[in-house]
Amino acid sequence: MTAERQRFQPRKQPRQVRAELTRQRILTAAAHIFAEHGYAAGTTNRIAEQARISIGSLYQYYPNKDAILAELLSRHLDGDRATAALRADPRTPLEDIVRAFVRAVIENHLDDPRLLRIMLEQAPRTAELLEQVTRHQREVIGAMRELLDRHPGIRVRDREIAARLVVSTVEQTVHPLTAGAIDTTRLENELVAMLTGYLGLPR
Repeated sequence: MTAERQRFQPRKQPRQVRAELTRQRILTAAAHIFAEHGYAAGTTNRIAEQARISIGSLYQYYPNKDAILAELLSRHLDGDRATAALRADPRTPLEDIVRAFVRAVIENHLDDPRLLRIMLEQAPRTAELLEQVTRHQREVIGAMRELLDRHPGIRVRDREIAARLVVSTVEQTVHPLTAGAIDTTRLENELVAMLTGYLGLPR
């Protein structure tokens, strides 16, 4: 493992319940500190203080705040609900699945929009983490393509491009808008109307 890659890797993989709880405390504290103070001011000392552990204990688990933020981003991607929404029962009306997908993306951003913004815009990106982000994006687009393929009533011809357009439109629209004050129900309704219109679904 290169020194650069080690910089973003956890030092200790917990094997006991107590150690795993400590790591969870560190991650929870870090999420709070990064959201409250931003990435630059989110120091390991502040994280350790918030977690109520010594700085030495923190360093047993993570070499620096970069590794902590990288793991928060990794867990965010692993816990994404949008892909699961696209893999609903095939008998479910397509509009209902599109709505569930849009809602999942919105809820994903609303969990902690300030922290998510920091993770997406300020998190240091290793080749490994970038590959994880790319793999996640491929999975979402693939699930959307499968969804479109099994609903022959849609009127778009190029379903590969359609899958990419729908996914990117939702993600790129929701990310900036949920950072401010917006009625998420209206946002959901307008996005669903726009996407179903593009896909040619009957209204």
